[in-house]
Amino acid sequence: GNGPSGICLSYLLSGYRPYVKADAVHPNLILQSKLQETLELSILDQDLDYLSEGLEGRSHSPVALLLDTLLRPDSDFGGGFESVLRWELRPDLAIPHLVLGEGPPGGAWHSFKGSMVTLSLGDWMELPDLHLRDWMREKRRNLRNDRATTADTAEYYQHYVKAKGLQRNFLCGTVVTSVRKISSDKNSEEGSTSLPVSKKPSSDFCNAEERSPVNNVSIFEVKGFHKTNSGVEKDFRIHTQKVVLATGTYDNPVKLGAEGEGLPFVFHRISDLENVLKQCSIHQKSDPVLIVGGGLTAADAILCAYHSNIPVIHAFRRGVHDPGLIFNQLPKMMYPEYHKVHQMMIEQSCSSSEAYEGYLSLPQHQVLQFTKDKKCVLEDNAGKRKIYNISMALILIGSNPNLSFLTNDGRYLAVDQKYSVNSKHNPIDVDPYTHECAHEAGLYAVGPLAGDHFVRFLQGGVLAVASSLLKAADKNSDSIFFKQQCDSGTY
Repeated sequence: GNGPSGICLSYLLSGYRPYVKADAVHPNLILQSKLQETLELSILDQDLDYLSEGLEGRSHSPVALLLDTLLRPDSDFGGGFESVLRWELRPDLAIPHLVLGEGPPGGAWHSFKGSMVTLSLGDWMELPDLHLRDWMREKRRNLRNDRATTADTAEYYQHYVKAKGLQRNFLCGTVVTSVRKISSDKNSEEGSTSLPVSKKPSSDFCNAEERSPVNNVSIFEVKGFHKTNSGVEKDFRIHTQKVVLATGTYDNPVKLGAEGEGLPFVFHRISDLENVLKQCSIHQKSDPVLIVGGGLTAADAILCAYHSNIPVIHAFRRGVHDPGLIFNQLPKMMYPEYHKVHQMMIEQSCSSSEAYEGYLSLPQHQVLQFTKDKKCVLEDNAGKRKIYNISMALILIGSNPNLSFLTNDGRYLAVDQKYSVNSKHNPIDVDPYTHECAHEAGLYAVGPLAGDHFVRFLQGGVLAVASSLLKAADKNSDSIFFKQQCDSGTY
């Protein structure tokens, strides 16, 4: 994955080290005392368990809370403290690595409607040592309600890779089809080429040097294909002792399971609505667009359609005042557009007068069936059924990660192995201080896969992984290496 998690990990593995500023004073006096004990060591080289002990905040990850409070002391309480960290580049301490991603650096952020704004504050979307506000000032752009648009965020992440000199570690246009553990004996028999620790990999896999693998060590074989600029797909195979899963959770939209959901007018991504609007295949006098879902993505779709004068039927399973509904958890002043949608959901329900023309709210409804003649059958919680003519349906009820490249879709890695990996309810089971998978040594998980949904907190998981990899490399300088092959020979 080459989203914020993959980018941040590449930054740390490229030799960038966080040190506590000599004159820094952290508002947490206990943490300040601990930091003063080892000022000469980078945070990566310290005991993360010790430093994060006793910290509290909006994340369940102790290392996430640690890094967040070092970067943004007292930010949740409006504190004006600056980061207590300084960053130093140590190329001699870099670990060779490759970041694989299907699209450009930034991952799923490139797939969102560009005019949407982020849920998090703009400052909370930035990566280490490059302020988002400074970058936007250079671009002569401004934050909206202290939040950035998704287009600006995606461009910022792409710029970050170039600004920090990480391009050589990124291979975009790749699809991973298999990750499995094999023995080093099998690896050596295949006669691949390994890349020594002293040599960094480049994004085109070139200039690899021949070297024998470490004996009697289990390694991972990563297979997939790479799409070249000319559209040609080339198979590749990578052998490595460490693999980090940073794929996010936007690959597989959750399905309703309703009859007729596979019909061609039923979609599961907000980008499908944008495409239809661009093609002008629906308009103000068309039958309504049915939007199913009670989350922020559904709200973004409603705003998109409503501002284009497209009639909308909005169905969701919760009541409008349900505490579990995300709109009841957001500050009104900070998120005016979402508050507006919530207001529409309340005032324009089927039992209310028409306050918003072209929008109908159907709380506590579920979809039973779609028919070929573009009709939708819905049922309320009292069992009453209604049939509506629609032009298209947009099912926006969440998404799951695509872990099809792992055995049994990675279910064996989950906290509850009886169920599929789900970022909210059943994430990958990881060690909280290394983020190594509890059920597969050498395999790591960061970001939403490990339960960290916000950019400000997923960086702590990345820090945990980088610290673990660096300590492993220190124990054995030959322990981490790459071997790469493609269908036409060795890169």
